[in-house]
Amino acid sequence: MTNPIEELRPPTRLMLTPGPSCISPRVYRALAMPLVGHVDPWFTEFMGGVQEMLRRVFQTQNHITFPISASGSGGIETAVVNVLEPGDEAIVCVNGTFSGRMAEVAERTGAKIHRVAAPFGRTVDPEDVRRAGQGRKIKFVGLAHGETSTGVVTKIDPFRKVADELGALLIVDSVATLAGVPLDVDRQHIDICFSGTQKAISAPPGMAPITVNARVDEMLRNRKSKVQSWYFDLTMVTDYWGKGRTYHHTPPIPLIYALHEALRIVLEEGLEASWKRHRQNQAALIAGLEAMGIPLFVENPEDRLPTVTAVTIPNGIDGAKTRARLLNEFNIEIAGGLGDFKTTMWRIGLMGYSSQRANVLLFLDALERILLDQGMKLAVGAGIAAAVGSFGRAEPVAVGHGK
Repeated sequence: MTNPIEELRPPTRLMLTPGPSCISPRVYRALAMPLVGHVDPWFTEFMGGVQEMLRRVFQTQNHITFPISASGSGGIETAVVNVLEPGDEAIVCVNGTFSGRMAEVAERTGAKIHRVAAPFGRTVDPEDVRRAGQGRKIKFVGLAHGETSTGVVTKIDPFRKVADELGALLIVDSVATLAGVPLDVDRQHIDICFSGTQKAISAPPGMAPITVNARVDEMLRNRKSKVQSWYFDLTMVTDYWGKGRTYHHTPPIPLIYALHEALRIVLEEGLEASWKRHRQNQAALIAGLEAMGIPLFVENPEDRLPTVTAVTIPNGIDGAKTRARLLNEFNIEIAGGLGDFKTTMWRIGLMGYSSQRANVLLFLDALERILLDQGMKLAVGAGIAAAVGSFGRAEPVAVGHGK
């Protein structure tokens, strides 16, 4: 786009990134609906439907459940700064960039934060968290359910048990997992859970759904000091999303329209069907990658995040050049690694509307052609054959997502 006043014509990409994912035509249509004011009676009633669907997707009865007007990082900040006060101590499980971001946000509050780390590509050991908290008054234990920087999923229940032993809250980052990986906020007794709209929910970026239980609500109402952030102060934002609909800020109304339609699509499919679709498509992707000789970054199959698959770039392959050809020749976008893994990792997202059988096969075919051109030794068609075989062994699952 060389002329800034030319008509906007972005390219059409197949988004196989760790976020955002592609969105359904139904969601695009919702974005184009007429704009109304944020205190319009029609809109304030409409907000209730969004909240109710979010409760169903989070699997919670929490009254405080709504989308924060911010990205997933805003969800991190909201969860952390509302809980911590000067003199508090907390534990953050760090096994990647985004769990590390939770720790950094917490450290900026002035509270004492204990980072319990694991090598990237692995999960944090709950026993290490237990040891770190012994003899301390821990306010919360925080973790990333899905760490998109490395493609790792963490089992929540063992950390709930440790948090209970420490008398601590449990804060869970579900940005990469909500609607794509099993998650039950009430059954798993998660005190604060936040997510992002642009991943398995398949809505545009810019909203961070959050849910907070009654225990946290009472804690917020009895804080000794004001929340560090005015914008992310839940006691104030809740007044807008609560019964009074008291003005706090102007939310991104078209994004809330889009979120509403995306949630309708998730619930039409059903959570269990969505979880199955994500598992099966990733299984086929992994079968294809392994058949092509591409090593997976996460060694333990149980620790692999169904929505984001991280792989180690094979020796002799130019990772950046491969990604550029995928984008320029096939309109497929995948991501590289972050930090120390920038040049050694690819991250392939299969989330929401992007998580479809046809997309898996298209990607594997395109990747094979590029790798062959770079001189990699592999059997022609091996990746596709392995993926098709994986699909053939899987139970039937609905194709697509909100077409």
